[in-house]
Amino acid sequence: MKPRGMIGYHPEQIIPHDHILRYSFKERMNHWIAAGSFIYLMLTGLAFWTPWLFWIATMLGGAELSRMLHPWIGLVFFVSVCYMFTLWASQMNFEPVDKEWWNSLGHYIRNQDDQMPPAGRYNAGQKLLFWSFFIGGLLLLASGLVLWFTESIPWNLRWLRYLAVIVHAGTALLTIGNFMIHVYMGVFAERGAFGSVIRGDVSLAFAKRYHPGWYKEIVGETETQK
Repeated sequence: MKPRGMIGYHPEQIIPHDHILRYSFKERMNHWIAAGSFIYLMLTGLAFWTPWLFWIATMLGGAELSRMLHPWIGLVFFVSVCYMFTLWASQMNFEPVDKEWWNSLGHYIRNQDDQMPPAGRYNAGQKLLFWSFFIGGLLLLASGLVLWFTESIPWNLRWLRYLAVIVHAGTALLTIGNFMIHVYMGVFAERGAFGSVIRGDVSLAFAKRYHPGWYKEIVGETETQK
């Protein structure tokens, strides 16, 4: 049973005073599995993309090893993305406040958080990134399977091979761009967000500044329990 009035308490772990749990252990673990597998896929994929970056494959154990591991690590990434879907999809529905958030994007980029609409646990940008990674994961899996087993594709369906090359490369580049935006949002746009995927908790001040809608929900729940 949760003791009344203790915002810093959670059955999974002890939360510091005036902090709240943002990500559970399973959420954090899955996040880092997805991040680690994606970074490996990004590096090896870029090595395959152009001879100018082939040295990356050499640094990662050689071309043969990279070519062998790339599709298997891709499956790890896809499974982790699917698990993210089960964890967060219900919280990623777009709401009227999200339209206001997009209209105020300039304030977000300039870190003028007091002029942003009251975002919930996830703001509109984070929701868009979530769906882009999920859809991107589906496209990368489908096209990657064709490229993995290309010799099994009948000659009369060879257009699948050509389409897979375009879809896989194009989706990979878009996903890399989204990854860079994700890093920016987690490290620079919301100071303290990066630590939350390591420790799991954030300060109440963080929640109030960057996700005031979520903060009001938490404070309201706590007040009703006192």
